[in-house]
Amino acid sequence: MNTTTREQMAYIAGQAADARLNVELETEGMTLNIGPQHPATHGTLRIVARLDGEQVIEAEPIMGYMHRGYEKLTEVRTYPQVTTLINRIDWLGSFANEVPFILAAEQLMEIEAPPRAQWIRTILFELSRIANISLFLGDMGVQLGALTPVFYAFRDREFVLNQIEAVTGGRFHPNFDRIGGLKDDLPAGWIEETREVLGKMRTFCDELEDLLMGNEIFEVRTRGIGIIPADVGLSYGLSGANIRASGVDWDIRRDNPCGLVYDELDWQVWTHPDGDSFARYWVRLQEVREATKMIEQLFDGLPSGPIMAKVPRIIKVPAGEAYVETENPLGAMGYYIVSQGELVPFRVKIRSASFNNLSIAPWLLKGVYVPDIITILASLYFILGDIDR
Repeated sequence: MNTTTREQMAYIAGQAADARLNVELETEGMTLNIGPQHPATHGTLRIVARLDGEQVIEAEPIMGYMHRGYEKLTEVRTYPQVTTLINRIDWLGSFANEVPFILAAEQLMEIEAPPRAQWIRTILFELSRIANISLFLGDMGVQLGALTPVFYAFRDREFVLNQIEAVTGGRFHPNFDRIGGLKDDLPAGWIEETREVLGKMRTFCDELEDLLMGNEIFEVRTRGIGIIPADVGLSYGLSGANIRASGVDWDIRRDNPCGLVYDELDWQVWTHPDGDSFARYWVRLQEVREATKMIEQLFDGLPSGPIMAKVPRIIKVPAGEAYVETENPLGAMGYYIVSQGELVPFRVKIRSASFNNLSIAPWLLKGVYVPDIITILASLYFILGDIDR
C-alpha cells in the first residue's frame, strides 16, 4: 500500500469518526417554559418556547392568568360607575381608557361635551400617554440588562403622575371623565406647573436617547431583531407605535379624532421604515416628545367656559349601538356599547390594543434566538390587563 492510499484511508477513517461523534451529540428539541411570571410591568404571562439548540422553533403565548371579566362586569354597573372599572384595564394609562367609553355613551345620548372639557380631556389623554410610554422607555433597558434607564423613568414619571393627581385626585385610577364633560376644572396654577414638567420630560427623552440609543449593545440587540413587515403587522391587527414602526402612517388621533381636539393642533405622526425592535423604541421616544408639544399647544388655546353639558341626574342611555375608538398609548382601543335604554349597558365589547399586539408573537418569535425573546416581547409593549379583560 503506497503512502497516498494510507493517507486517504486515514482521512476517511477520521471523517467516519467525526460522523459517529456528531450522531452521538445530537439531542432532542427542548421546551422552555417562560413563566407564568410577571415580567416587569406587563403582567402575568407565560410563553412556551420549543427550541432547537438556542433557536426558537415555535413559541406560544398563554394568557388568561389575569382574567378579570371587564366586559361582563360592565353589565351590572351604571354608566357612570363603569369608568372606575375600565381605567384599570391598562393601569399605566388609565385616564385614556375612560375616554372612548364616555364618548360612545355620549354618542348614544346625543350629548357633546363643552369645548373646554374636550380640550382638558385631550390634555389629560396626552399626559396619560407620557406617563405610560416613559416607563416603557426605561423598562426596555432592563430587558437588556441596563438598570439605570428605568430609574430615570420612575423618577421623571412621578412628575407627570403628580400633575394627573392634582387634577383628578387619582394617581393611577382617576375616574375623572363624565358623560357630558369632566368632574372638575383645572386647579389654579396647574398649567404653569405642568409646563415645567413637560420640560423635564423632554430632558428625560434626551437622556434616554444618550443612555440607550447611542449604546452599542442596545443597537446590536435591537436593530434587525423582531422585524415586522407592514403587511404582516396589518394582517394581525397591530396598531399604535408597533405598526407605525413598520412604516404605516396611521394614527387615529389624526385620522378620526372623534370628540377630542387633535385636529386643532399642529403635530406630526412619527413612523420608521425598519419595523424592528429598535424602530418600535424610536417611534415611542418621538411620541413622548410630540405629546409634550401638543400639550403646550392645548394650554395656549384652552378655551374658557363650562366643563359639563346638561345631563339628566339619573343617566339612562337610549337604546342603540355605538362604537368609538381612540389612539391609546398602547394602540387602538375601542368600546362597542349595546344599550336597551336601561341604567346599565346590555353588552360591552372592548377592543384593546395589547391583544392584537401580542397575537403576532408566535409568528414573530419563530426562528429567533432565546435571548431575543424577551427583547422582542418588550418592544411590542403590552399590558396583560389589556388582554385578559
